[in-house]
Amino acid sequence: MKSHQPVLAWIEQQLSQGALRIGQRLPSERALAEQFNLSRASIREAIAVLDAMGVVRAAVGSGPGSGTIIIAQPASALGSALRFHVASSHLPVADIVQTRLLFETWACQHSQLQSQALIEAARLLEEMQALATPQTEEFLTLDIRFHLALAESAGNVVVSAMMLSLRESIRQYTSSIVALLPDWRRTSARLHQEHLHVLELLRQGDRAAAAACIAEHIEGFYQEGLREK
Repeated sequence: MKSHQPVLAWIEQQLSQGALRIGQRLPSERALAEQFNLSRASIREAIAVLDAMGVVRAAVGSGPGSGTIIIAQPASALGSALRFHVASSHLPVADIVQTRLLFETWACQHSQLQSQALIEAARLLEEMQALATPQTEEFLTLDIRFHLALAESAGNVVVSAMMLSLRESIRQYTSSIVALLPDWRRTSARLHQEHLHVLELLRQGDRAAAAACIAEHIEGFYQEGLREK
C-alpha cells in the first residue's frame, strides 16, 4: 500500500459520514502528517491525487480562498483519462460515439420541458446562428455546450457528469471529422438546423421523436467523416 492511501481512505470515510462537506477545508498538511504519522511529502501526494480526481482544490496563501477545499467536479478526472486513452487509440472513437448515443437519446427521452438547461440550449443556438463565419473552433465549442445542455435537461446528475467527462473526447473526434469535410459551411448550416429541430421537438413534448433525431444527428455526422476518409 502506498503511504498516502490511508489518507485517501480517511477522507472518503469522512465524506461518506458527512463529517466533511463540499466547501469545507481539509486539515492542514502538518495536522494530517501528525494524524497519520506520515511525512508532509506523503500528505502532498494524497492532496495531488484528490486534486486530479476533482475532489479538492488546493490554493496557497493565507486568505479566505487558501487551503485545500472540498469541491465536486466528478467529470474532471474522467474527462482527462478518456482524452488520453482516445489519443492512444485505446478507446475507439466508435465507442465514444455509441456512448454519446446512449446518454443523449436517454436524456431526450427524459428531458424536463421546464428545465433551465433547455433555455440555455436555445441561447447557445442563437449564438451559433449569430456567427458571421462558422469558424470550426467557435462552432464546435457551441455545439458541445448545446449537447451538454440537452443532457443536463434530463435532471440526472450522473448522466450530466458522464457527458461532461466526454467533452474533450467529443471535441477531438469532431475536429478530426471537420478537417476532412469538403464544405464546412454547408455542413455547419445543416448541423445547426438539426439542432433547432431537436430543440423544437423537445419544446413540443415529443421526446421520442427528439431522441430519434439526436441519434440520427450524431450518427450521421460520424458516418459523414468515415465516408471522407
